Amino acid sequence: MYNDVKLEKGMYNLSGKSFTAALEELDPSSAYIGTELENLDAFERQLKRYNIKVCGAECDRVEKFFSSTDTAVLFPEYVARCISKGFDDKIITEITAVRTVSESGQYLGCTMDDSAAYTTTAQAQALPAATVKESTTATVLEKFGRLINASYESVRKQRLDVFGVMLRSVGVKLAAAVAKKAVAVLVQDAASISASALTYASLAELYGAFDCFDMTTVIVNPAIASKIAAMDQLKETRADANGRIVLPFGSELVKTSAVANNTVIGIDKNFALEFITSSGLVMETDKLIDRQLDQITVSITCGFRKLTPDAVKKITIS
Repeated sequence: MYNDVKLEKGMYNLSGKSFTAALEELDPSSAYIGTELENLDAFERQLKRYNIKVCGAECDRVEKFFSSTDTAVLFPEYVARCISKGFDDKIITEITAVRTVSESGQYLGCTMDDSAAYTTTAQAQALPAATVKESTTATVLEKFGRLINASYESVRKQRLDVFGVMLRSVGVKLAAAVAKKAVAVLVQDAASISASALTYASLAELYGAFDCFDMTTVIVNPAIASKIAAMDQLKETRADANGRIVLPFGSELVKTSAVANNTVIGIDKNFALEFITSSGLVMETDKLIDRQLDQITVSITCGFRKLTPDAVKKITIS
């Protein structure tokens, strides 16, 4: 049971396992199906065990994590989850079809030549072929990161929910930086429609440029997003519960400063882009556990690869 788990610093350094994965092996969530704890994962059960409240009216302060050596071990995972939530809530998850973990700093995926026409084939004749082969160009992964200066004395009395919001904001900005790389990969060699000005008609033309694939997502910078939102055709459009705007032809509008002022990108997010990482967010955990909070480092090493060129189109505004 979760009350009997022995927490150790070494659980952060197990090869190929996250801290939560290590906890789950010792305290499987499957054992709690049908109980009041079935909606909690192994880490959240440890918070309950030590009565650490990370939100709500009775939210604890940062120093609650350091009330014992056991609870101190939980603090890096709390920090990582806050930053990860900010990172995962943003554009990366909205525009990528698949996430791949690479064991090295270079990733060699596969490509598919599927240019032959899909037509009928006469009896005894060979079927048109699609050829899958190893890519001749490797995707080089790059590191994105942040160093956060925060001494223990400066944060020990801060409420965990307030501190968590600050950490999530780091994740949001880190995701925005990574998104610039994603956008650069999407626009490279993408089929382009020329337009003298951005109009609803040009957006509809972009929508019509998709044949086999759907335009599930339109990616623009904030200035262009505001112009689209102000179009007469969107007067009756309302944002959904998550604040996202869906265009009349069903495409979700995503804004990021990574897109140029003269570009509108349309994609089928189910086919367009592969997100490659060597790991998840990486932090130096020992210093956090030992209350040496002068510097919190967080980084991610990643890259992007276009999977299906036909699932990406763009408007270039002259």
